[in-house]
Amino acid sequence: MQKHVSKQLKRVWQTYNPSSPKGGLVGLMLVIILLFASSLQAQNWDINTLDNINPSNLSSKYWQQTTASVYPISVGIPAGILIAGYINHNKGQQQKGWKIVGALAANTLLSQGLKYSINRERPYEKYPQLINPYDTKEQGKSFPSGHTSTAFSLAASIAIEYPKWYVVVPAYAYAASVGYSRLYLGEHYPSDVLAGAALGVGSAYLSNWLSKKVLKIK
Repeated sequence: MQKHVSKQLKRVWQTYNPSSPKGGLVGLMLVIILLFASSLQAQNWDINTLDNINPSNLSSKYWQQTTASVYPISVGIPAGILIAGYINHNKGQQQKGWKIVGALAANTLLSQGLKYSINRERPYEKYPQLINPYDTKEQGKSFPSGHTSTAFSLAASIAIEYPKWYVVVPAYAYAASVGYSRLYLGEHYPSDVLAGAALGVGSAYLSNWLSKKVLKIK
């Protein structure tokens, strides 16, 4: 099953050129849809993996705080870059800040569109006797994970603008922690998290390409 999915993903990536906005967007959407279709075929893997990660007693404050930090951090980092850029009259820094904002905005539009188009139930809604959720009042559908896509969009954007290992590694480590927290807290299936990561990274690179080619921002 996993080999079959890998071959399908490779074929999609080779067919659609990610260096162009149209090809990159179409390829990204097909990869995400393929992940969703594969998760339906391997539903037992999806729910069994989640069941192994999601504990009956959600005692870890670390994973709760990791999830809660996503949106404040995704606002705070680009805001800080922009404020510093305008205070110092640094046009390059201003452009970096706006490019990160653009990537996060594109990610939000795409993730919300997919959520309501696919309309997947949360795992604790479908398996109430099996999954122990942290927050049953959380709004929105399950696929893809919005927290994960936002974290990976931010990480990829930061990595693009500040390509130093000591920036890139912590950025992606944080994003991966966010993805795991969504599983630990019982809010998403593994396939939701994988699709969110793909969407977040893809939206960052697509936004960066458009900024350079269309808006002529270096």
